[in-house]
Amino acid sequence: MADTFTNIIRKITPAGVVSTLAGTAGVTGHADGTGAAASFYRPRGVAVDASGNVYVADLNNSTIRRITPAGVVSTLAGTAGVTGHADGTGAAASFYYPAGVAVDASGNVYVADLSNSTIRKITPAGMVSTLAGTAGVTGHADGTGAAASFYRPRGVAVDASGNVYVADTSNNIIRKTTPAGVVSTVIGTPNASGVQFGSMPGIVTSPLGIALGLTNTLYFTMQNAVVRVAPVP
Repeated sequence: MADTFTNIIRKITPAGVVSTLAGTAGVTGHADGTGAAASFYRPRGVAVDASGNVYVADLNNSTIRRITPAGVVSTLAGTAGVTGHADGTGAAASFYYPAGVAVDASGNVYVADLSNSTIRKITPAGMVSTLAGTAGVTGHADGTGAAASFYRPRGVAVDASGNVYVADTSNNIIRKTTPAGVVSTVIGTPNASGVQFGSMPGIVTSPLGIALGLTNTLYFTMQNAVVRVAPVP
């Protein structure tokens, strides 16, 4: 878990035993290193790959970090303190307050780039590209790649087929982005808010976190203190 305001990454075993995987409580920074020698600045989203590596959306550093099971922290993409929307490899790429991450079976990392209102993709080699949206353009247009638009997305989840589900927070909707970058609205009505159950697409309010269950189920949290469960569209 990302312990945002303590600036650390925690691990909780199935038995409920909590430990600190990386970072030091109360210390902000962007140091790579092992365990307490590493530092973060308001980490927000986390995702874990099949090998147990943890990927962190290090929000206020505008970087994506990777932590091995042994607690060794490195920067996968972006440069601490540099905001922007450059595609490229490693430090040549830039983000603007990345808030959510998800990782697929091939080790590709997907990022909800909050203040750019885009969805980014990072290969295991650290090559960053923009999967959908245009930096600085907000809206709720469905379409392919740059023709689609988002409004401050915060959460992402990816299924076995490589489809990325996006909590499009300020649009009050859930989006689906195919591996080819085709974006559609699957739950919610743009700019509507509230809670509506028993029907789809339904109404959602400021969806934040999003996750896929094991039984073709989508879970997402909303700003009005509701956890919503829906079939995967």
